[in-house]
Amino acid sequence: MPHDHHHLAGSAHSEAHDERYYAIRKVTLIGSVVDLLLGVAKIFVGYIGSSQALIADGIHSLSDLVTDFLVLFAAKHASRGADDEHPYGHARIETLMTVILGVILMFVAIGIGYDALLRMFDPDSLLHPGVLALSVAAISIIAKEIIYQYTLRAANRLRSSLLRANAWHSRSDALSSVIVFVGVLGSMAGLDYLDAIAAIGVALMIIKIGWDLSWNSVRELIDTGLETEQVEKIRQRIREVPGVEALHMLRTRRMGEDALVDVHIQVAPRLSVSEGHQISETVRQCLINELDEVMDVMVHIDPEDDEIVRNSSHLPNRDQLEAILADLWKDIPEAKLIQNLAIHYLNGKVFIECELPLEKINNTDEAQSVAEKLKTTALQHADIAEIRIGYFIN
Repeated sequence: MPHDHHHLAGSAHSEAHDERYYAIRKVTLIGSVVDLLLGVAKIFVGYIGSSQALIADGIHSLSDLVTDFLVLFAAKHASRGADDEHPYGHARIETLMTVILGVILMFVAIGIGYDALLRMFDPDSLLHPGVLALSVAAISIIAKEIIYQYTLRAANRLRSSLLRANAWHSRSDALSSVIVFVGVLGSMAGLDYLDAIAAIGVALMIIKIGWDLSWNSVRELIDTGLETEQVEKIRQRIREVPGVEALHMLRTRRMGEDALVDVHIQVAPRLSVSEGHQISETVRQCLINELDEVMDVMVHIDPEDDEIVRNSSHLPNRDQLEAILADLWKDIPEAKLIQNLAIHYLNGKVFIECELPLEKINNTDEAQSVAEKLKTTALQHADIAEIRIGYFIN
């Protein structure tokens, strides 16, 4: 009794996406203002205060501004609902933009590191920052850490990987400002190379963050499954649903901030279609209602473990089987009275259940005799493993 149960998100889900977009936009715009002010201040003070590392850090802050706008663009379009061409929605626009964000970060970092490396081999070009550069670096550390905490809380609340990535981008700016602070302090103490070394340290940090962002998003684009702990939590919850005897072929993947789940559940082999449907709906609702990130579940119902039992695809369908039985039972008049023919395909064989009206039979002995003749004749067919015959009273 295989049965696929698959629902797509409706208007409520679209409304949630719209609310999510407005929340992301608010958080990102606040961060953008801070990034703009800090970026301009760092570059200006780095130039007049002779700090190469602070200039590099200012470029990093302005790159945050660029990625802020990427976040806004991605959140806007990713919030669009499903349509005919995109039945699962547009959430992976956010994922794609996260890849682009990571690549931009890496290219910015390579440029910063290359410039600092050239200066290290040209002692005359080394800069000598002062107290002003030190002060701006300290202000940057505090401001960017505040923005990081604010953005990360919003990312966790909205389950947005892109917003979380932007939060860590802000954290990288705060950490790079720490390196700049140390570098400027060292240069003021007479260690001229330390400012350039700090700039290279900033570049390496940005490269690492950019790579992590891009790689994690690429993994999502190629349908990498959820983490082991999350998959096990889903597996355990499905097992707890009454009527589920076992499960297999559990597959998960991400779609933006949401997760999609496909699973085969095994139920009692002779269960009715409607009861199997009810069990599948219970599984679906439990996962969606109890696990925030699960947006949709496709449940395939199996009467047996189709990974280990014999395939039943070669067996006759209902029309063919009714023709076979009619031919086998052509000499048994009572066969024409059969009603409620139920067919079960199990372990590569056919199992049949059917009923006859008791008022058409004269006595108990005749009822047993008719049932025995029907069984013996039907079992002559190689595909039929069992037949059960019952009687009913109108």
